[in-house]
Amino acid sequence: MLLTITATRPAGADWPATDLGYLLHKNPERVQAFDVTYGKAHVFYPAAGPQECTAALLLEVDPVALVRGKGRNTPDFALSQYVNDRPYAASSLLASALGHVFRTALRGRCDQRPELAATPLPLRIEIPALICREPELAAVLFEPLGWTVAAEPVALDPAFPAWGSSRYLSLTLTGTLRLADALSHVFVLLATLDGAKHYWVGNDEVDKLVRVGGGWLGTHPLRGMIARRYLARRQPLVREALARLAEVDDVEPEALDNAVGFEEEAEAAPGLSGEANGEYVTSATGEPALSATDEAAPFPNSETSVSATNEAALPSGDEPSGDATPSAHDRKQSLAAARRAAVVASLHEVEAARVLDLGCGEGALLRDLLKDRAFTEVVGVDVSARALQMAVRKLRLDRMPERLRDRLTLRQGALTYTDAGLAGYDAAVLMEVIEHVDPHQLSALEHAVFRAAHPRAVVVTTPNVEFNVRYDTLEAGRFRHSDHRFEWTRAQFQAWAGRVAAVHGYDVRFKPVGEVDPELGPSTQLALFTVAKNGTGTGSNTEFNAEPITKLNTEPTTKLNTEPTTKPKTEPTTETEKEAATDV
Repeated sequence: MLLTITATRPAGADWPATDLGYLLHKNPERVQAFDVTYGKAHVFYPAAGPQECTAALLLEVDPVALVRGKGRNTPDFALSQYVNDRPYAASSLLASALGHVFRTALRGRCDQRPELAATPLPLRIEIPALICREPELAAVLFEPLGWTVAAEPVALDPAFPAWGSSRYLSLTLTGTLRLADALSHVFVLLATLDGAKHYWVGNDEVDKLVRVGGGWLGTHPLRGMIARRYLARRQPLVREALARLAEVDDVEPEALDNAVGFEEEAEAAPGLSGEANGEYVTSATGEPALSATDEAAPFPNSETSVSATNEAALPSGDEPSGDATPSAHDRKQSLAAARRAAVVASLHEVEAARVLDLGCGEGALLRDLLKDRAFTEVVGVDVSARALQMAVRKLRLDRMPERLRDRLTLRQGALTYTDAGLAGYDAAVLMEVIEHVDPHQLSALEHAVFRAAHPRAVVVTTPNVEFNVRYDTLEAGRFRHSDHRFEWTRAQFQAWAGRVAAVHGYDVRFKPVGEVDPELGPSTQLALFTVAKNGTGTGSNTEFNAEPITKLNTEPTTKLNTEPTTKPKTEPTTETEKEAATDV
């Protein structure tokens, strides 16, 4: 298997491209060989000139040695132990050889050219044969790190085009990065794409992952999937790695695993649906499979803070939500995408132009709203500063056209406190938010949204707990996400919504979202509140069958101060909730 690294001398640079040899600690004038566990690695330079220099790493794998050290992922039937693609297609074997041969370069150390080691260089990395069935997966892994990705499927046989593509890619990465960063990206993500390590994965692999990926993995949008696949889906190791990456990045471990989703990348890649068991999955037809991980994930900064992402969640390592998928129910549209579409359709129904996305997370719904010219002003609110920073990155505000950027405002604030700046809008959206609020804090949220802000319409979505039995690996009595404080039946949701509508002068209607089971109802339930014409709520109706309304299983509602004020009588319990709503 082969990997090449090409450095190009920038215009005006006072160093020749052959200085790549200093950075790699390998002389361009010599061919060098290194013994590795399963064969021999060779380093040579196919081209070495002042303008462009290419270093090649060629790994020769001994299939007999590979069988003698057979790992858990090696095929068991006799012939395949000797005749397989492991010696030829880039995999964790090549990543291991790269880490061994370029160990010093991987650490970013170069005593002869220290300033060059710290300088981003124009680089091109080529891997002619890489194990990866999904070209889009390679793109969504490398592009967030600054690479331009060209991933071409390798034909099974060029002489027979009708046979289609193989499971291999020809991968080319181009970008301007420090060499040490480039090597660390390839080292970690080669093993991630392979998904079948050739050696036993233990605690030392956690050390290696944190050491090599600590500078960038904590902010990667697919870090949960990367950790799972790199660590062979061993959940205790994954939890430890995410916790340690959180220490490096100075955030909570749950934020790394749950707060930042990856659905936009998955949807941008045809055939990719999301993560189940830590990896991308598709149905037999290549369509995305419905997964409980499509549920929104929180940004929990405190027990009473209100925040949720509007993207698919990366589940925490010890929760069943990451593996909960309805059996034999592949869908053409993910639940998260269906939910956003239902919300947008409801906003069109009430002819909203100025919209609040309350608990906007990293901006999946904001993206959809900005794409629609009917929405002339969009405001995203979240309690988590990190979530809003991710929204800025994922929405690419720095490259967004000015006319589009002028329509968007991001604000930091807790939804349990009133904000005069949120009053007077056409509609507000609480998409997968209320279930992250402690029951005794719901009254504060109701006051802030329905009384103080009082938009013409409010769209609320929340999981239907009755549907949870359709998720085969979700234990009975467990919620879809570890941060959910409750999950309601259809009857409970309708009772809550009916009470809120009557108290605050709204009418309310209910709609199903996602798959609808004749007995269990929809996976997600949606309530559309509209201001009653006579100023008094007149009741509700539903577009799906529900059991009779029953008493809510929540704590007594707290009496609120209804005089003009900036906060209700409920006192803040954390410093996070004391933050004033602030423009980001």
